Amino acid sequence: MNAKRLFQMQMAWKKLNENHPRVLPFLKAVEAAGIQEGTIIEAVVRTPDGRTFESNVRVQQSDIDILKSLKENK
Repeated sequence: MNAKRLFQMQMAWKKLNENHPRVLPFLKAVEAAGIQEGTIIEAVVRTPDGRTFESNVRVQQSDIDILKSLKENK
């Protein structure tokens, strides 16, 4: 990755953290607790016009293996 792209990503991450200061501490807490097989991750999206989208996934060992692999190959 070139230096310009890395700088752009750092600035985007900084802006995201400024706009949503609770997201990073939340993600750090989840990572510290550890996601284990059987963990359920839920997501809810509510649009300004009142629509709601909901979904969840139950984490499998293969999901954990993929995430570990991605983390090791940063």
